[in-house]
Amino acid sequence: MRRTGPGRPGVVRITGARTGLTEDVKGRQRRYMISMAVRTVCVVLAVVLWHESRIAAIVALVGGTVIPYFAVIVANGGREGAPGLPDTFVGAQPRTMLPPGPSEPVEGTIVPPRQGD
Repeated sequence: MRRTGPGRPGVVRITGARTGLTEDVKGRQRRYMISMAVRTVCVVLAVVLWHESRIAAIVALVGGTVIPYFAVIVANGGREGAPGLPDTFVGAQPRTMLPPGPSEPVEGTIVPPRQGD
């Protein structure tokens, strides 16, 4: 997938197709790795802050123990649903080329009978 940059227009999706499986797995792996990095920071902070502020160290330790649970749930959450189709833009409609027909039948034309007749 191309990246957009200055002077490049953004990519417009015109279908309701989901992202590819490879991209989905990469995104979930990236989220999991970020959450594990945050967990590591919490555990290191708990060790460093243990003698300075026990309350902050305990909060960091709780964060370090709770984050993996939610990271696994998010990583194994499955694929996202198919996105909705884009809204269509209906601009000004072109004018009709023919004028409306006569309200009364023209002489010599065959008019089909009405259902009530």
